[in-house]
Amino acid sequence: MQQFLNVTLSGISQGAIYAAFALALVLIWRSTRIINFAQGSMAMFTTYLALTLVENGMSYWVGFAVALLGGLLLGAAVERVIMRPVEGGPELNAVIVTLGLFVAFQALAAILFGASFKSFPAPFDLRGFTVGSVNIAFTPYSIFVIASVVAVMAALVALFRFTDVGLRMRASAFNQEVARLLGVKVGRMLTLGWALAAVVGSLAGLLIAGGNLVFPAYMDAVIVYGFVAAVLGGLDSPVGAVVGGLIMGLALSYVSGYLGSELVALAALAILVAVLLVRPRGLFSSTAARQV
Repeated sequence: MQQFLNVTLSGISQGAIYAAFALALVLIWRSTRIINFAQGSMAMFTTYLALTLVENGMSYWVGFAVALLGGLLLGAAVERVIMRPVEGGPELNAVIVTLGLFVAFQALAAILFGASFKSFPAPFDLRGFTVGSVNIAFTPYSIFVIASVVAVMAALVALFRFTDVGLRMRASAFNQEVARLLGVKVGRMLTLGWALAAVVGSLAGLLIAGGNLVFPAYMDAVIVYGFVAAVLGGLDSPVGAVVGGLIMGLALSYVSGYLGSELVALAALAILVAVLLVRPRGLFSSTAARQV
């Protein structure tokens, strides 16, 4: 029973991190209709910015804030300088560019920060709570992770449902020509979408790094599992991203705890294939009818 409890709590904590990354993918999809495969390497790069400040005597929270601000500026710069020339063209062009950015940011991080493993601090205790005589695999840092993801999910739901900016971002993503005719500054909305998605991605990078070792490729597994979580929940649903992340975290934790860690990647692939076969639009997708 104790093993089941620990495996479950570990899955929830890990699933919250997958959910954070899935939220970044959902945000950029809703605002630009692009899947950014460079999201993870961009998050890794800003995490290294935070680590550099911490190693030079700054507090964790200063590094945390600088990483989020760096993500905001990096996302805006990538959209303006690199993605803008391919927007409006074949969708495959944008996919290829993001894959190229994925490789470029990893190479740049290795050049600037080194390819060796480095320890990243955590702002809260990493020791599990003790209930009676039993120590459970749930820590104060786990609470921080889950609270951060829930706050981001609530902010995104509010942005897209209750604000004029969110409506403009979605209009720009669905039909740029019509949005321009209605007075929407499409370019600004696309830049804002990339910037906000990079901020959420940076948060995911910081959350997964806390108390762990970082290196240029440390986000690779999170990219895969976060993408599966986003597809599972529905690429158009922030709530679905969180639910999908938690499902992925629990499923992979059970597989690792009871069947073996070597089967985790295979389990993620099986979940992705099952979702694409049964409900390709995701668990929280909505079917909308259009008239032409």
